[in-house]
Amino acid sequence: MLLNQMAELEIGSSEKRQNEIEAGFSSLEMLNKDKEKIVVVEDSICERITPKAGMVFNFEEEVYDFYVNYAQQQGFGITKRTTKSGDDEKLKYCTLACVQGGKRTSIAKDSFKPRLSTKTNCQARVNIIVDNDGHFTISRIHFEHNHALSPQKSRFKKCNKKMDTYVKRRLKLNDQAGIGLSKNFHSLAVENGGYENLTYTEKDCRNYIARARQFRLGVGDAEALGNYFSRMQKRNPNFFHLINMDEEGRLRNVFWADARSIAAYEAFGDVISFDTTYLTNKYDMSFAPFVRVNHHGQTVLLGCGLLSKEDTETYIWLFRTWLECMSGKAPNAIITDQCMAIQGAVRTVFPNSHHRLCLWHIMKKIPEKLGGLVHYKAVKKILKSIVYESMNIQEFEDGWLKMIEDYNLEKMDG
Repeated sequence: MLLNQMAELEIGSSEKRQNEIEAGFSSLEMLNKDKEKIVVVEDSICERITPKAGMVFNFEEEVYDFYVNYAQQQGFGITKRTTKSGDDEKLKYCTLACVQGGKRTSIAKDSFKPRLSTKTNCQARVNIIVDNDGHFTISRIHFEHNHALSPQKSRFKKCNKKMDTYVKRRLKLNDQAGIGLSKNFHSLAVENGGYENLTYTEKDCRNYIARARQFRLGVGDAEALGNYFSRMQKRNPNFFHLINMDEEGRLRNVFWADARSIAAYEAFGDVISFDTTYLTNKYDMSFAPFVRVNHHGQTVLLGCGLLSKEDTETYIWLFRTWLECMSGKAPNAIITDQCMAIQGAVRTVFPNSHHRLCLWHIMKKIPEKLGGLVHYKAVKKILKSIVYESMNIQEFEDGWLKMIEDYNLEKMDG
């Protein structure tokens, strides 16, 4: 959505100018008329004004929200780049800049797999000074960016992601009721008129639920679980289990695998799938199974875990435990969801295994990523045909390039 470009505001003494200000900016509070300053006091005005040197705000949050709204409409993200405080430790100067400012550097821990940051040394920014009265004044603006802007994708920028109290409560209640995250997230999209109107992603919802979960193990439940594993191991010495405790001695993560799982991996362990989209309803712990398809096309369980968190550290613990159970033999390939925490753990524990993303998770995101296209239905149909009907890599790539060209999708962000 393009912002309306407005002429620079100056407070004049003529009746005509006064009428224009009152008609067009009824929600602006005029301060220090002798100094020709304007104070923005309502968010609705922020969405319609381009930043101008000389604009004054009452609070730091106001100027930040103002520039965030402007950046979202233009199609870029912002960050607080520079701050300076006086002798009294009060803020005197700050800079709000485009997130792609700064030099490009490698963010990969593995030197053999270089990954450059998204920095482009962009100079777009606003400089803000704080006077003795505590007013925040925009002193200088640099509008030009050295990279493409994407208003449709700007809602995915960190500064634009917002999850209000209603959404958080809705997520927690649905999670406690046993409603899966996909349906939980989809219901919010329907309520808001489409995925493109949400200020958060499915991953943000998953992360919030993970943070909001509390261990609700009843008295004796952890002990009962340990006793159960001990009985299973007495019946079969090949039964493997490991319980991870936190610093305060509370149950944190669990892994177990029986003899059949270990034997199945020896026969069908070339490619495995790892998924954490299932939850236990009672304890709110993520259920994380390792699975494989055997020569009869049947799903075979290769071990499973219950996790308290879904971060890289937890996944590393689980993968190392599973690898120990399987005598240190890593799979040739592993298929997972598109999760940065899982990807980081895979690189750490299975550095020589081919890592691929689950096709079901990829196709599930089509409405979210492409729903705003004018020819969405046609593109969706062609895309499914390319994915499911291509017989080889070349056929897929040819169909993909043709779809991009036919529907002018070259400039779409990834």
